[in-house]
Parts: sequence; structure tokens; C-alpha cells
Amino acid sequence: MTDVTLIEHPLSPYAQKVKIALIEKGISYASSTPFGGDDESLSAFQDANPRGEVPILVVGAANLYDSSIILEYLEESWPQPALLPQMPLDRARVRTVEEVMDTHFEANTWGLSEITIFRRASGSQAEQMVAFGRSQIERWYLWLDQQLDNRPFFNGEAFGWGDLAVIPLVNGAARFDILPTRGTALHSWYERVNERPSVATAQTEALAAELDPDTMSAALAAGFKRQYRDHRLEWMVRAGGLDIVQAGLLADNIRFPEPFAGA
Repeated sequence: MTDVTLIEHPLSPYAQKVKIALIEKGISYASSTPFGGDDESLSAFQDANPRGEVPILVVGAANLYDSSIILEYLEESWPQPALLPQMPLDRARVRTVEEVMDTHFEANTWGLSEITIFRRASGSQAEQMVAFGRSQIERWYLWLDQQLDNRPFFNGEAFGWGDLAVIPLVNGAARFDILPTRGTALHSWYERVNERPSVATAQTEALAAELDPDTMSAALAAGFKRQYRDHRLEWMVRAGGLDIVQAGLLADNIRFPEPFAGA
């Protein structure tokens, strides 16, 4: 049996996707975090993923990164129990849900974290940006409710890929007291799925790892860099935080992907 290690942070929705999949498939794994360790472990983390992001799945001597690619690997290497639906159109549907969650939806929970936990803004600007994030999430909830389309799960009749792609981010929105409306199919799904052992494990570990705003804002002042790219950058601009991006560039506490070593 190949040794499997998940390098993660419990609050990362991308890491939670992989963790839930590992548990659902009954794959034995060890876990570690690159944060708060020594310089050697941090250097090893950066070598394992040149994007400097979690999750990383270490399989023997191989380092896999990007949560969707990792999920594909797990599905191909441990096909049972299957997490993808059987029919090609259903597979395409749940992959679409995953893509929307990973990009459009995640930008909102990430942005709310930037404002309320990393304290990138204050006063009326912070209020405006938080209101924007809340409004966006509530609109995405309407879309998610439609995607269930009378199914008990996003995957269909059974829990699977579509569900593990959605639940970490809905739980992430719940960190900011933004929950699906009671009485909707989405709210019923949310309560039912959180009772699943794999999801409960990921959620319990996430709650135990909650960040302290004083510590995080101090870390930014000390030069800790947060990843800004793609839809996250778009969110900051649309929410009224263009000046935050400019200030972060001057302070050198935001980052964008650089060419990988040797490129």
C-alpha cells in the first residue's frame, strides 16, 4: 500500500474536499501542515507545490497539487466507492458545480476573511465590502438550490463529488453567519450532509483551527503574504477594495503566482 500524506490547513475548503474524499474512500492517510513549522518544513512545502498553496497529496515520492487534480487521481486509483456519478452528463454537471464553487463562490468567503479576519479594511469600507460578500453568497445560494433540482444530493441519489465540493464552502460561509434559508432544499441538504462522518471530521478540525484576527493582522504587518489571483482579485475590485490591492502591493503582503522554478 502506498503511503499517502495530505499537506493541508484545516480551514482550506480545497483541503477539506480532498480530506472528505479520502475518508469516504477509506484511504488511510497522514496529515501535516506547513504553517507554524521550521524553515526546513516550509522549504519542503514550497518545493512540493511551487504555487505555495494547500492541499498537496504526497503519494510515495510524488507530490500532487490542485484539489480537482487530486480528486481525479483518487477516483482513478481507488475507484470504489465511486464519488463521480455513472453517467457522463451527470459527471459534467457535478464538475460544473465544483468549478463554480472553487472560483466564483470561494472568492466571497476568501474576501470576507480578508476583511474581517485579516482586517484589510475598516469602518464604512469594511461594512460595504462585507455587505457585498453577503449579497453575493445569498445569490449563489439561490443558484445552488436550483442545482439540487429535487435530488437529495448534488451528486444525485447518493453523496459524492458534487457534495464534497459544495459543503466546505457553505460551511465557510457559515463562519460569517451566512446560512442557506430555512425551508429550502439547500438548507435541508446542508443539515443532512453535515451529519455525515467525513464532513463532520473536516468541519470539527476546521472549527478547532479558527484564526485569531489580532494574530492575522499582525502577521500581515510582519510581511505574511496572502494569495491574490483570478476571482479573488476580481472580488476585491468589485467589492470596492482596489485601494487594498494597491496598499498590499506596496506593503508586499499580497502575492500572485510566479513562474515555477526552471520555467
